[in-house]
Amino acid sequence: MQEPEYLLDEEDRATAAEVEAAESSTAVASEPSTEVPPAEALLQFKPLTGNTARFTDLLTPPAEVIQEAAAEQAQESESAPEYNVPIVLDPSVQGHIRFFNVAIRNRFEQWLIRLSHYRPLVDSIFTEFQLPSDLIYLSLVESGFNPHAYSRARAAGPWQFMKGTAKVYGLRVDSYVDERRDPVKSTVAAARYLRDLYDLFGTWPLAMAAYNAGEGKVMRALHTAQAESFSDIAKTRLIRRETKEYVPRFMAATIIAKNPDRYGFPQNDVRPHQFEEVIVRRPIHFKAIANVTGISYQELKVLNPELRRDATPPDDPEYRLKVPIGTREKVEQMLDRAPTHKFPPLPVPVKGRHVKSEPDSGHWYRVRVGDSLEKIAKRFNISVKTLKSNNNLTGPTIKAGSRLVIAN
Repeated sequence: MQEPEYLLDEEDRATAAEVEAAESSTAVASEPSTEVPPAEALLQFKPLTGNTARFTDLLTPPAEVIQEAAAEQAQESESAPEYNVPIVLDPSVQGHIRFFNVAIRNRFEQWLIRLSHYRPLVDSIFTEFQLPSDLIYLSLVESGFNPHAYSRARAAGPWQFMKGTAKVYGLRVDSYVDERRDPVKSTVAAARYLRDLYDLFGTWPLAMAAYNAGEGKVMRALHTAQAESFSDIAKTRLIRRETKEYVPRFMAATIIAKNPDRYGFPQNDVRPHQFEEVIVRRPIHFKAIANVTGISYQELKVLNPELRRDATPPDDPEYRLKVPIGTREKVEQMLDRAPTHKFPPLPVPVKGRHVKSEPDSGHWYRVRVGDSLEKIAKRFNISVKTLKSNNNLTGPTIKAGSRLVIAN
């Protein structure tokens, strides 16, 4: 069993540690339990309200839909929690339950605490998009709802958006702002994406698999296998092992999160994520705001994780800065006293190779393996004759590692 992987960007390692300390109280690890309650004590479904007509409803329903319909007819138990997404308790799910409950118990407990901090926010957004409330636990297996989570594949934020998908769903990602880290905006984007995936595939297990692997891969797997359900394609080699384990991992996290007492996880009272907004019309650094208002610099970082440079961006004439509840009026009154922040110039990327400029010596280029005079001349839009003349070259060959003058 492998732990769900996500990394922290170098610039965020210290910040993430501080944020985690600021957001949650120290958890007291309880005795781990390897016991998995019987399925009949855990599984009870609550169907979503509202009817959605689809062409696929006229066909033979997939396995997940059959399971959900059967679960609706099961006898209700007063002590059992209600699930509004398909849940099974097979050996794969049980294995993930033991992994969360034993192998990474303390970490999973911290994830539950952090999620409690953001839960009212997520619940309200999911309700607006008419999504099952249990989908909130998808954020546990994505990142432990860590705004500073950063994966090897360069996905970021609590919902682990890739840059391309984030932009499709309206999130800003650049050198100053990364809204994948914004708990509000990224949750809205995740809700829209999940709703689109469900409308495309018709079942939540398939929608969740597509959230992990991409809709194209899941669609091709269904077509190639002539399958209708996630359980069908999970038996093939058409999707990666990570995706095969993704849905059972979500189910395991959901079962524990909805049955914390059964697994010995404390239910701590956590302060909800709340804030007010102030319009900022020029770039101002968090430290300058803290100096004139008395608001903690660390609290500003916690409330605004999307600001990559701890300052409001220079290209937004009306940036909505989040401040602690009850401080908006004070910040608005004192903001004029804060100095404008001057960002250092961003490095200018050069397509192809790096060009280094040196004073009084023109532009230089270090020759790489595979370079030729023709390639370098074309890259910098000069003639081969000029390039040879600038460097006193007589032959057609150049040596890797040598430096060429591009222009005087």
